Amino acid sequence: MAENKKQGLVIVISAPSGCGKTTVCNELLQSCANMKKSVSATTRECRGEEKNGVDYFFYTKDVFEKMVKEDAFFEWAEVFGNFYGTPKQPLHDAVDAGIDFLLNIDVQGGAQVRKQLGDDAPELH
Repeated sequence: MAENKKQGLVIVISAPSGCGKTTVCNELLQSCANMKKSVSATTRECRGEEKNGVDYFFYTKDVFEKMVKEDAFFEWAEVFGNFYGTPKQPLHDAVDAGIDFLLNIDVQGGAQVRKQLGDDAPELH
């Protein structure tokens, strides 16, 4: 008999830049053992001690645009001349494994997520 496995939740913290999203997300990650943070993709330059694949996935504009055409992002937006997006695969992998997935995204991305999932969506689209 097939086992019914509980899916993880998609949790979205969305606000304009500089509003404290990262602080809230860090607190949630420290207090919730079954939660994974999303690593966004971006076309902006790496800053300071940021690490590719840990803080962001750093892509060229050409690579990012190719991924958009391939529908590889759950959401994406252009912000201050750079592209930012949430790759689909890590999100689906976490949710399918029963792990809650935390997105720290700007308001444009938040609006895209709400449109895709709706208010009562039981699963990812």
